[in-house]
Amino acid sequence: MILGHEKQIEFLKEILNSGKIPHAFLFCGREKLGKRKIALQFSSLILNSSYQNHPDFFYLEPIKNQISIEQIRELIWKISLKPFKSKYKVAIIDSAHKMTLEAQNCFLKTLEEPKGNSVIILISESENLLLPTIVSRCQKIKFFPVERKKIENFLKEKGVNQEKIEKILKFAQGRPGLAIELLENEKKLEGFERIEKDLVKIEKREISFKFQKAKEFLEEFDFFEILEIFAIYFKEKIFEKRAREILKEIQKIYFLTKTSNLDKRLALEILLLKI
Repeated sequence: MILGHEKQIEFLKEILNSGKIPHAFLFCGREKLGKRKIALQFSSLILNSSYQNHPDFFYLEPIKNQISIEQIRELIWKISLKPFKSKYKVAIIDSAHKMTLEAQNCFLKTLEEPKGNSVIILISESENLLLPTIVSRCQKIKFFPVERKKIENFLKEKGVNQEKIEKILKFAQGRPGLAIELLENEKKLEGFERIEKDLVKIEKREISFKFQKAKEFLEEFDFFEILEIFAIYFKEKIFEKRAREILKEIQKIYFLTKTSNLDKRLALEILLLKI
């Protein structure tokens, strides 16, 4: 089941029905919005068959947090071959922004000189994390947070009580994938609440306590999830000048960590010192 994104889905169906399918798409938007699920569904429509175990479907994702030039070269070779069953070969590159610069330049050549009857779908959090020349050669589809009411109704249909629904909606921030994850993982939901409660304590505590909390957070949670919970907390204090300054710092650290090898623990410690 896909929650929301009706306009994007309708647009993709129109492209499919036109018979003029672009060589490359870029699905961009925050993580856990449903981009991957829609990309897989769209792949099945292009193939006119389920993508699962299909000889003309390829799925590429980061290995050790990056997509190497070797992975891209292998994919290019595969999609250059004649399709086995379908009219097209279809490839999804998930977390495309994790391609190394070498990999992106190698991939760019394929976009400049398409080979074979293939369709490539890039999935990324932001177009700004990819080479502008890659973005310009893709049909860009932007995904946005889903309306609160749609996620709320979905949770109600699942029999979730209103108190828990409010907690999930607060942390999901319009992302159906995260809402479902928090629904199915009670421990994670409780952990998110604990981080938020710890932030209240952190504001009034000494440096050693802040460093200890940075260590504890990273042992249990994903770095970017921690930043997002921090952002939710300080957005609720948006009318305070200090809160706005910390939000800017969170955005800066988020971007730097996504685009460089910035030490995550050090980055979190620096952020906590400013709180």
